[in-house]
Parts: sequence; C-alpha cells; structure tokens
Amino acid sequence: MDKVKFIVAATLFIFLIASGGIVYADAPYHIGIVTGTVSQGEDELRGAEKLIEDYGDASSGGMIAHVTYPDNFMQEMETVISQIVGLADDPLMKAIVVNQSIPGTTEAFRRVKEKRPDILCFAAEAQEDPGVISSVADLVTSVNDVYRGYLIPVAAKMMGATDFVHISFPRHMSYELLSRRRNIMEAVCKDIGVNFHFETAPDPVSDVGVAGAQQFILEKVPAWLDKYGPKTAFFNTNVAHVEPLIRQIVAYGGYYVESSVPSPLRGYPGALGLDLTAEKGNFPAIMKKIEEVIIQKGASGRLGTWAYSCGYAESAGLVELARRVIDGEAKISIEDLVNAYEKYTPGSEWNGSYYVDLSTGIEKTNYILVYQDTYVFGRGYLGLTKLEVPEKYLTIR
Repeated sequence: MDKVKFIVAATLFIFLIASGGIVYADAPYHIGIVTGTVSQGEDELRGAEKLIEDYGDASSGGMIAHVTYPDNFMQEMETVISQIVGLADDPLMKAIVVNQSIPGTTEAFRRVKEKRPDILCFAAEAQEDPGVISSVADLVTSVNDVYRGYLIPVAAKMMGATDFVHISFPRHMSYELLSRRRNIMEAVCKDIGVNFHFETAPDPVSDVGVAGAQQFILEKVPAWLDKYGPKTAFFNTNVAHVEPLIRQIVAYGGYYVESSVPSPLRGYPGALGLDLTAEKGNFPAIMKKIEEVIIQKGASGRLGTWAYSCGYAESAGLVELARRVIDGEAKISIEDLVNAYEKYTPGSEWNGSYYVDLSTGIEKTNYILVYQDTYVFGRGYLGLTKLEVPEKYLTIR
C-alpha cells in the first residue's frame, strides 16, 4: 500500500514539474505590489518578480498580486488610483505596497483605508509631500539623501579623492532636497579637507536633449580632470549624465562613488558595453560581471555603487516586512525594515533613520529614510553604514 502511495505521489510530482509548475498551497492572505513597467521602473518590477518566485502569484494560489501602473502616469492618475484601490476588493488582501509612490498614491491609500482600514499601506520613494503621504500610509520609505550628503564626500576621500565636483543644472537645484544635499556636500568637503567645485551641465529636458547633455559630459570630463587634477571625484544629479560620466572616468581617471539613484544598472552596462540579459534580476551576477570588466580596464578602486538596486530592495523588502508584520514576526520599525531588506540583499548592509520635518522639528516614526553601504569595484564595501553622521549637517538647508 505504501509503495502504491509513493508511486502515485511521484507520478503527480513529475506531472506538475513537466507542466512547468511550482506548486503553492493556497495562501491564507494576499499582498499587493504596485510598480512601474520595465521601461519606467525595471528594478522595482524585478523585485516584484522575485517575490512571486518566492511566494507565488495570487492568481495561482500564491500570496503576491502584482500590478503595473501606466507609463504616462501623470496623465492617467485616475487609472493609477483605481488600480491601487482595486486591490482592496480582494477579501484576502492584507497589505498594499506601491513602489515608486507616484502622484495619486496618497488619494488611493485614503480610499483604501475608507474601504478596508485593516489593510497595511506601504509607500516607497514617495513623490508627494512627506506630510501628506505619511498622513495616510502606515509606512513610507525613501533613500536618505540627507545622510548621503555627508557620506558620499567622505567615501570619495576614502577612495583617494582630493577634489569633489558636483554636476547639476538650475532645474534640479530648484528642488529643495537636491539643493540641500548639495549644500551639505559642500560643508562636509570643507571640513574634511576636500576641495568642492560646482559645475553646470545641460538639462536633458532642455533644447539640447539627452544626446546633447551626454555629449557635453563626454567632452567636459577630460577637461575637468585637467583643471582639478586626476584625484577628482564626480557626483551628478541626473540619470542621463551617469553613463557618459562613468565611461570617461574609466578612460581618463578620477573617481565615482555612486549615482544619485544608486544601482549597478545605472550607467554601468552602457558605459562598459555589457549585455546583462542573462543576469536579469540576479544582482550578485550583475556585480561580478561589471567588476571583472572594470578591473580589466584598470579602473579598480575608482568606481562604486550600491550592490543591489534601491528599487529592487524596496519592492522585495517592503512586501517581506508586510508579511512579517501580518504574521506577527515584526513591527514597523527601522530594525525590522532593515532586516527585511537584508533578506533580499545578502552581503550588503543597510542603515536608516526617521524623517524629521525641518520646519517643525517633528520626527515621523512612520517615515523611514534608508541607505545601503557603498561597494567599490575592486575593493569591496566601504563600511559607510557604520559611520555616525554628525548632527550639525542634518540641519543644513
């Protein structure tokens, strides 16, 4: 009899594998994750795909319900709101994570809470006012650009830089957080003995376009290295400038700690001519391939990044935290958030702090700012998450 049971079970297992299925027991509840498409937010989407791999698709008995918002989300805000709120129609839905939290997320969460106050609402990289989104979300997370204003110049000096060039343009410098980070960087450079320089580059949304902005960087980096010296570190605020900047630093010298939105997929594949299709979503493999080429090109120790994309980590980590909270394994706290992130970013380290409203001095315990340790190709992690950021820099406007 036991032999018959074994044969039946084995036959069923072979059938399921042959039909391409991983079998998930029906999940007791669902968690929704809303991301952009591949064209608007590939890293965030890859995080959602990893979650489906781990916990199964809700449509097939698993836990994860993944929805992508439209690329032209500003023009289709009502569609975005409807997509998010629609997840609450599922009686098994227990949490909704939105990454990135584009305009409309606050209104969507407000409607979700009216309909289903029991659903946890988590927002990553909120593009709405902190005071507004945090009034309805159970948790908001963003990259800690205030702390990074201190840590990036410190990292540049650790890598060997004597000069630090901040590249931007008027539109970005009109944004409070970006100008604040720039001002912190300048103050830090002065204190640690690094020469700070500001250079203006064309805005890619201006008449010159992306191609013109990138050509400007290609032409200017060698000139800036001649002007400021070979031990100059560069930082830029715009995504379009990253690839030509990395390309010229590899070719001519200088340092690059990390991009404004850190990810190994930001600039490195194009600058180094890498096809990472086979490594899609596998960040250790992506990092290994990039590092091999950088070392081969003689640029070891001069370029860095976060080993795992922030978008990927936020998607996977926030859903993992939601699951742990629902299952009574965690609370909404910095420690438990970091632990959830680290599950999906093995080998890296994270740190975080609560958002403080500069005008009121009030700390928001449901708004957590995070950052990951910087990895320098050919050298390893710098240990930035272990450094304490001096209080005096946190009040610079």
